[in-house]
Amino acid sequence: SMENTGEQVVCLMAYHLLFAMFVWSYWKTIFTLPMNPSKEFHLSYAEKDLLEREPRGEAHQEVLRRAAKDLPIYTRTMSGAIRYCDRCQLIKPDRCHHCSVCDKCILKMDHHCPWVNNCVGFSNYKFFLLFLAYSLLYCLFIAATDLQYFIKFWTNGLPDTQAKFHIMFLFFAAAMFSVSLSSLFGYHCWLVSKNKSTLEAFRSPVFRHGTDKNGFSLGFSKNMRQVFGDEKKYWLLPIFSSLGDGCSFPTCLVNQDPEQASTPAGLNSTAKNLENHQFPAKPLRESQSHLLTDSQSWTESSINPGKCKAGMSNPALTMENET
Repeated sequence: SMENTGEQVVCLMAYHLLFAMFVWSYWKTIFTLPMNPSKEFHLSYAEKDLLEREPRGEAHQEVLRRAAKDLPIYTRTMSGAIRYCDRCQLIKPDRCHHCSVCDKCILKMDHHCPWVNNCVGFSNYKFFLLFLAYSLLYCLFIAATDLQYFIKFWTNGLPDTQAKFHIMFLFFAAAMFSVSLSSLFGYHCWLVSKNKSTLEAFRSPVFRHGTDKNGFSLGFSKNMRQVFGDEKKYWLLPIFSSLGDGCSFPTCLVNQDPEQASTPAGLNSTAKNLENHQFPAKPLRESQSHLLTDSQSWTESSINPGKCKAGMSNPALTMENET
């Protein structure tokens, strides 16, 4: 229906660019295997045997506490117990959940998506976001370029050929998908800005000090970098660049950890708190540690609580590297 050659060339180039990026990100979302907890989170044979002999209760939890003492685990169940998966026989890392469809524990699980027939988690969440973004741009581009011919269809401005029915169908399909994709993409953009998964949005994570819906939020910039990485040249490409290892995450805890020894109030309390804190045996990867050192140190953030979370009743905000 286009008569201008220049318009045809521009539309074809833009169309195939968006189509290629859409297919690439969709492919990566489907065929990137979800990451599972590393072997250090699995119980040894002796611990499994001891766990099977112990009845459910405090003795059962004591076995799990001993097994998890050197692991970077700071979230708990609603009852305050160690998060343990009976199916996989492992201690769940923070933000890890068991997928009933895949029948395995998935690191930083967001949801199991039937549209890609795969679990969306730490290893492919960036690809899933780009898939939503490029599919939305793809549909919007088709709807926008088809609009003028769609109007001509209703005003009898198109020649009476079979092509006009294709134009009508194409516009309706692109417009409907654009509406649904825009709402889904907008929701996941909000999740990234708050450093939440879909599961955490419905049920806030529970830490040793209690439930905290913003426990993993480090601020908009650091939340974005945790998903897309430090190098902006890779942000728009479906290439893995997320920070961390998926097993441990920096946190922004509002309340003092009850398992830590209390320190005197004053300016020196924050420094003492950082010195005395028992960090996990396995440190964060260097790329993820950037989230804790960029722009300002944890100590500086601790002195100024308003930068982490405003309006909290506890003025003694402690910024901690929990993982």
